[in-house]
Amino acid sequence: MNPNAASFSFNAGAADWTPGGFSAPPPAAPPAPPAAPAAPPAPGPEESDPLWVAVLKCAGGDRAEAKRLLGSPDELLKEASLWPLMKLDSFGLGAMAAAIDEAAAAPADAAAPTEPEPAAAKEEPEEEVALVEEDPREHLNVVFIGHVDAGKSTLSGNMLYLTGFVDKRTIEKYEREAKQRNRESWFLAFIMDTNEEERAKGKTVEVGRAPFETEVKRYTILDAPGHKSYVPHMISGAAQADVGILVISARRGEFETGFERGGQTREHAMLCKTLGVRFLLVVINKMDDPTVQWKKERYDECVSKLKPFLKTCGFVIRKEVKFMPISGLVGSNVLDQVDAAVCPWWQACVDAGDHNTTDATLIGCLDKLTIEGRSAESPVRIPVLDRFYERGTMVMGKVESGRIAKGMKLTIMPTKQEVKVEQVYVNETTPVFSAKPGENVSFKVSGAAIEEVCKGFVLCSAPVCRAVNKFTCQLALVELLEHRPIFTSGYTCMLHAHTCETEVTCSKLLSQVNAKVKPKPGAPPRPICFAKQGAVVIAQLSVPETICLEVFEDMNQLGRFTLRDEGKSIAIGKIISLDE
Repeated sequence: MNPNAASFSFNAGAADWTPGGFSAPPPAAPPAPPAAPAAPPAPGPEESDPLWVAVLKCAGGDRAEAKRLLGSPDELLKEASLWPLMKLDSFGLGAMAAAIDEAAAAPADAAAPTEPEPAAAKEEPEEEVALVEEDPREHLNVVFIGHVDAGKSTLSGNMLYLTGFVDKRTIEKYEREAKQRNRESWFLAFIMDTNEEERAKGKTVEVGRAPFETEVKRYTILDAPGHKSYVPHMISGAAQADVGILVISARRGEFETGFERGGQTREHAMLCKTLGVRFLLVVINKMDDPTVQWKKERYDECVSKLKPFLKTCGFVIRKEVKFMPISGLVGSNVLDQVDAAVCPWWQACVDAGDHNTTDATLIGCLDKLTIEGRSAESPVRIPVLDRFYERGTMVMGKVESGRIAKGMKLTIMPTKQEVKVEQVYVNETTPVFSAKPGENVSFKVSGAAIEEVCKGFVLCSAPVCRAVNKFTCQLALVELLEHRPIFTSGYTCMLHAHTCETEVTCSKLLSQVNAKVKPKPGAPPRPICFAKQGAVVIAQLSVPETICLEVFEDMNQLGRFTLRDEGKSIAIGKIISLDE
C-alpha cells in the first residue's frame, strides 16, 4: 500500500466504475465459486452499482464482508473478475506495487487466470474525419511545358494569385525574397518553385503541384521542369495531365533557341502527345517585352513555325491546339483581357477565331474545355505515382478510369495483392467519400506495407489489368542518336509508360509501316532487319520484369509509351497486343 494514498471508501451513489487503462500483472487464480448465498435483504440504493453487486457475490452474500473488501484494494486486485469494473488508477501506485508483489508470491500450483488485453496494446482508433461529397465540377490536370526560361513557373504562379489562391501578404514576402536575390522578376515563380535549389538557380527541378478553381471547373497545376536534365521529371508530370500549356517566349532569340534542334520545345510537345495530353494551349509569352511590344507580326511568326511541327507530333490542330498571346508576369490575357490600347488587334482575332481562339483569356479557354471518354463505370485503374507512410500506407496517383471510394477492395498489379481503401483525399487535403476519373487522389490502404507498393504499379478493380514482360507495338522512330542511327533487334533503351520507368529491349522487328505503299489484301507483312529515323515499324519489345499495360484501343491511358536513350526521346509508340 502507498502510505500517501487517500483511503478508499465506497460511494453507493457513484457512477459506474470504468477501467483505468492500467496494465496489471497476472494475478492469482480466483477462488472456487462460493455456495449459493442466502437470500439478501431488500435491495438498497447501492444495489444499482455493478461493482457492489460483484463484490457482494464474492463475499458469499455477506454485506459486512463485502464492505470490508471494498475498503481493502489489495484484496480486490486478487479477483480478476472485478478488474473490468474497477478504476485501477484510483488506488495509487503503491497499491499496484503491492498487488504485483502478492501475485509474485502466489503458490506455483495456482492456475493463472487469463490476462485481459492491456489497453495500451490496442490500436488507437483513428479520429473521425468529416467526409465531403464529390464535387460535381469537372477536374482538369494542367501541365506547363516549354523551354528553360520561357516563363512557366511565373505564369503558373500568377494564375494562382489572380484566382485568389495566393494572398497578397504571401506575394509581398516573395517579392522581398526575390529582391534580396537580385531577381525581382522571379517572385511569382517562387509560388511554385519552393525548394532552395530551384530558387537559387532560377529553374524548376521537380514537378510543382497546386490546385485552384473557377466557378465551372477545378484544376491542378503541374509545373514541369524545362531543362533537358530533368525530362524524366517532366514525363512524370505530363503522364498525369489532361491539358498541356506550351509556354513559348516571344522575346527575340529565346523563341529560336527553344525551338531549334536541341531545344526543349520540340521534345516537350512530342512527349505531351505521347503521354496522353488531350488539348494543347500554346501561349506566346513575354509579349510585353521591349523587343516585341505586342506586335502581331511576331505573334504570327511564332504560330506559323509551331503549327507544322505540332502536326507532326500527332496533334489535330483545329480540334486540339489553341494559340494566344499573353504576358505571364503582368497577367495580360491570363484572367483579364489585355487593354485594347496596348494590343488593338487581339479582340479582332478572337472574334474571327484566328488560330482556333475560343476565348480572349487563358483561364476562359480552360473553362470551355471538356475531356471526353472518362467513364466512372469502367474498372478502376490508378497508376501509382508515389507512396508514403502516414499512420498507414498512403498511395498517390490519378484516377484514370472508374471510381474509387472508401471501403472499396482493390488489387495491386502486378503483385496481385489485395488491399482495402480506408480513406480517400482529393489534392492530398480534402477527405471525400469517392473520387471520379481525372482526380488526383491520395488514399490510405490496409493490407499492404509501404514497401509492397511501388511507383509504376497499378491499383485495379476486377477485371484487373494485364501484367506482361513482352508486347507488340507500333513504334515511330522520331530522333535516333547520331552514334546509334539504326534501330534493330537487341536495341536497349528506357521505356516510359504512365508512371512506369524500366529498361526495354527490342526482341524483333516484325514489319515496317509504309503510308505510301498499301499492302495487298492477305499478303504477309514484309519482315525487316533494321529501321532508320523517321520510320514507323511494328516491333516486339520485352522488359526484364513484368509491368502493367493495356492495349491502346482498350485504354489509351495505359497503352502508350515513350522510348528514351541517353537523355533523348527517340521514339513514341502505342501497344497493339500483349504477349504471354
